[in-house]
Amino acid sequence: MSFNQYSSPSELKITDMRFVDITDAPKRCTIMKLMTNQGLVGYGEVRDASSKTYALMLKSRIIGENPCNVDKIFHKIKQFGGDSRQGGGVSGIEIALWDLAGKAYGVPLYQMLGGKYRDEVRVYADTDVDGKHTGHDMGLALKKRMDMGFTFLKMDLGIGLLLDEPGTINAPLGFIDDMKKYASHVLNAQGGSVTADMVKHQKSYQIVTTAHPFTGIQITEKGLDYLENYVKEVRDVIGYDVPLAIDHFGHVQLESCIRFCRRMEKYNFAWVEDLAPWIYTDHYVRLRNSTCVPICTGEDIYLKEGYEKLIKAGGVSVIHPDILTCGGALELKKIGDIADENGVAVAIHMAESPIACMAAVQTAAAMHNVLALEYHSVDVPWWSDMVNGLPNPLIEDGFIKVPDAPGLGIESLNEELLAQHINPDIPGMWESTEQWDREFSNDRIWS
Repeated sequence: MSFNQYSSPSELKITDMRFVDITDAPKRCTIMKLMTNQGLVGYGEVRDASSKTYALMLKSRIIGENPCNVDKIFHKIKQFGGDSRQGGGVSGIEIALWDLAGKAYGVPLYQMLGGKYRDEVRVYADTDVDGKHTGHDMGLALKKRMDMGFTFLKMDLGIGLLLDEPGTINAPLGFIDDMKKYASHVLNAQGGSVTADMVKHQKSYQIVTTAHPFTGIQITEKGLDYLENYVKEVRDVIGYDVPLAIDHFGHVQLESCIRFCRRMEKYNFAWVEDLAPWIYTDHYVRLRNSTCVPICTGEDIYLKEGYEKLIKAGGVSVIHPDILTCGGALELKKIGDIADENGVAVAIHMAESPIACMAAVQTAAAMHNVLALEYHSVDVPWWSDMVNGLPNPLIEDGFIKVPDAPGLGIESLNEELLAQHINPDIPGMWESTEQWDREFSNDRIWS
């Protein structure tokens, strides 16, 4: 076990930072180790489909620091984070610091965040169905999740279903054809992700980076009929006892989103997610004031200030932070407190390895207003095997028990298994990063 019972917390120092990139979990994950002068190792993770450079650039700023001074270090490095994947470096380091602090003092993370509200955290199962399919097909896939013990569900629902249905969408001529050719799996599918090849291809990059108000895409009445029938078929299979959220609607103009939500009110969605870019606070206020369907966003927001603006403006019923974007565990706790004070629930986004998962579980245990934690890896049989010291399988009957072991609760990593899943495009495992030890810039942001 990596916990050192003879640790001297006041003398603990960070000495090194190492990484391994794995794939198919189901997404690409970048796992981090922070090493210390006392043999303690802290586990962190850079957000899915991001780059370890966001963390490496911070190495010279944390080497020699005492990891138990979590908030001090966070304030030192937080200026180098940003929204979405750009927050992955700061956030990943932050949870590794908490892991080290917990191991040094022999207490779990939730205890350092104020103690726990719950002994287990509810997990919601993200579900998609590949290829052309019906609402009945999706209902059967969701029913399998229920049979596995999941008590909260989410599915993809959006314009991806309409791309081959004539008369269901209108947009500038040629745009839908281009989207189908270059980017439909990114805009409308759970497993989709922007790739290096797409970034290099101008047409693909243009499509995936065109925000919702500027695509010109609207859904026709025929399209709304199609989506409503799809949802009816889903509910016919799974019933109304289980909460059902939806995601990946597509980059569609706000007015069509409002019309869609009004059609969906009778089907009792738990929330509808990311119908507009989170930066458009006024759009979310307008959307929420136009429908009874709970409105949700937040997985790409960095730091509490962005969440506070949305929450206090009345733009969301549910906020959706990712611990590897928002700034880490303590920032997630602060976001939850702001939401709690304003009557907003928290559903935690998570699409990474058990390291990010356990950081989120520990933090969720210390939060009052958590609905559920996301889980993308139901169909990855080796996912729970990546770490040692936790129950296996980690999820039982739709819940994860909150461990009382120090830090994140992870004893060690399954090095042999990780070696089997190294991303071939980013080879190497725990290789030296000494070239980053002396990275320097004048970091002052004021004069």
